[in-house]
Order: sequence, then structure tokens, then C-alpha cells
Amino acid sequence: MATKKIIPLLSVGHACVDVYQGAVTALVPFFVAEREYSYAAASGIVLAASLLSSVAQPLFGALTDRRPMPWLLPVSTFLGGLGIALSGLGGAYALTLAFVAVSGLGVAAYHPESARVARRAGRGSHRAMSWFSVGGNVGFALAPVLVSAVVAAGGLRATPFLVVPALVGSVLCVVVLRAMPEVTRVTPVAGAAARSGGRTDDVVSFVNLSLAVVCRSVVFIGLSTFLTFYARERTGGGTAAGTAALFVLYAGGAVGTVLGGALAERWDRVTVVRRSYLLSVVAVAGIVFVPGPAFYLFVALASAGLYVPFSLQVTLGQDYLPSRVGTASGVTLGLTVSVGGMVSPALGALADATSLRTALTPLIALPAVAWLLIRTLPEPAVVDTADYDAAKLPGNASASSAGLPGSAE
Repeated sequence: MATKKIIPLLSVGHACVDVYQGAVTALVPFFVAEREYSYAAASGIVLAASLLSSVAQPLFGALTDRRPMPWLLPVSTFLGGLGIALSGLGGAYALTLAFVAVSGLGVAAYHPESARVARRAGRGSHRAMSWFSVGGNVGFALAPVLVSAVVAAGGLRATPFLVVPALVGSVLCVVVLRAMPEVTRVTPVAGAAARSGGRTDDVVSFVNLSLAVVCRSVVFIGLSTFLTFYARERTGGGTAAGTAALFVLYAGGAVGTVLGGALAERWDRVTVVRRSYLLSVVAVAGIVFVPGPAFYLFVALASAGLYVPFSLQVTLGQDYLPSRVGTASGVTLGLTVSVGGMVSPALGALADATSLRTALTPLIALPAVAWLLIRTLPEPAVVDTADYDAAKLPGNASASSAGLPGSAE
């Protein structure tokens, strides 16, 4: 199957997984309404989904660096959906946390391996990686609409219907893996040698990049968790106003991710990421302080500013650690992103003690911190996967001629 067909399938599959990341925050207002959770308790649910991901994604990434684990794609997709499907059935708070954590584990297992497969299918193209990433953005964007439609009609007891995207995504993963049998045959040593292209890992730049992603994560998850409540205050609307704001935040991310891939082909990735964070400072300030309909404009700008760097930061991380692509993906897609979920309970506690505006105000400074971390980073050389696809296949003559370890297998 041609790459131009595989990337769209991977993108749709990515959407089917990330709809469950968006579903967690979309479910929060319903948990508050039906079970009378406080802001702190509600944000604890977001923490439960993030906690396992924060630890597990780098671990799964390290495992996929050593040995391909393509079977994780369909299995983790189903697991992500199963946890959310069961989350509305357990009345006890601890049981809800457990089900949401199961979903978080499934999401954690999916991303490092899917990023490896997508980078290979896209031949190292920034645009192809952005289209893969945009699938996740679409999943986020559809989450509040899907959750609202299902839960508003049947209450939290209707959450088992939310497993449908996971079933679709699992089937798509199987189709992709059958179309790319070579992803199961990469030898660990040869794969690492080919990925690095003889270059050494730039750990310092990777750490700075990761810290910038942490700043982005705290801002994005903080907005995702409390935007539905804050939109009602700033616009004077009801539940629909909050759902609309969350949809704009997620849908704008889809546009921003595609735009990021296109801009990276005109300028370098570091420049695009740096300028995006400057835009985010202004946009987040507008969300916090501007009332009325203009509030939605700033939500859209913040979404673009936070999402333009998204796929670019994934490929930057992979190119800063060329010999550990899975680990880099696990950190940039998992550990750093999940930190936002860990901070959200503190924001919730501050909101309970003061106000939502007070709790959200510190988020304005974090994109500026990310800009400071990014502004001096070098643009790494890109290792095009097309240059070593053949070398990574055991027993291939190209591997032998290149002198790669494992070429005699």
C-alpha cells in the first residue's frame, strides 16, 4: 500500500485514540453535575489519566527502540476506549479513577510505537508527520461533541457507547500493519545505527525541548480542564458556551498542526516553534482577561499557537536523539505532555480557594518560558527514513554493504 494511503489511515487511527484523551476533560463537567465533585476532585480525574501516561510512555518508547512492538497499536487503541467506556459505570470515585487510568495506559502504549511507524511510513517528511499528528487533534476536537451527545442523552451510564471509536481504530491499525509488514522486522541494533546516521545524540537540546513541551502541556491541559467553566463566566452562556469553547480549542489544534508542517518547509522548525510560543503568550492573556464573544477568538489563537509546534516538537525530539527515536517519542508525546495533568489538581485547588481567573493567570507566563528554552536550540539535521529503509531489513544487501550490525541475519 502506498505511503499516501497509509498516512491517512494512521491519522484516522490516531484520532480514534486521542478522542479518549479529549474525552476525559469533556466528561469532567458531567462528573461535577451528576456526582457533585469539586474542582479539585474533577481535576484529579485528569491526573489519573495522565499519571500512568507520564511514566509508561517513555518506558514503552524504550521498549520499541529495542524491539518493534506493532501489536501494541490495536491492543492499546482498544484499551484506551475500554477505560473511558467503563468510567461512567462506577459510582465510587476510586473506581472512576481506576477506569480512567486504564484508558491512560492504553493511550501511553499507543503513541511511541505509532510515532515510529508514522515516521517510517512518511519517509521523514514533516508534512506527513503533521498529517499523522492532526489525527490526534481531530480526535481531541470531536471528543466534547461525542461525549456531550452520548452522555447528555443517556447520562454517565451511557459511556459504554463511547467504545465505538476504539473498535474502529483497532481495525485500522490491523490494516496498516498488514500493509507494512517490514515494521515488524527491524533489528534493534541495525535500526539504531541507521537512525543515527553516524550522529551523536544531542541530549542537552533534547532536555531543553522537553522542558518547553512541559510548559506547553501545563497551559493546554489547564485550559482544557477549566475552559468549559470559564467560558460560561466570560460569555454569560450556559453549558453550550463551554462545549463550544472546548471544541474551538481542539478544532483549532487540527488547523495549527497542519499549518506547522507547512511552515516548517518554508522556515526551520525551531523558528516556527519559537514564534508560535510568542503568539501563545498574547492569546492566553486574551482568554484570561477579555470578556464577551472575543473570548472565542483568543481561544482559537491559543489553540493555533499551542498546536503549530506539536508535530514539529516530536520530529525535533527524534532528530535530537536519532539513536533512540522511540524514547524521544515517548518523552515528547507522553512524559512531558502528561505533566500538565499532574499540575491541573493544583490549579483546581487554587480555583476552589480563589477564582478561575486567578488560577488561570499563571498560564500566561509559561509560553514565554517555553520561548526562552527554544530560542537558542539548533536545527538538527533530518535523517530521512527513505535513506535507510532497506538497511533496516534483516538480510538485505544494502545493510551488508553499509556495514550495519545485524546485516548478516
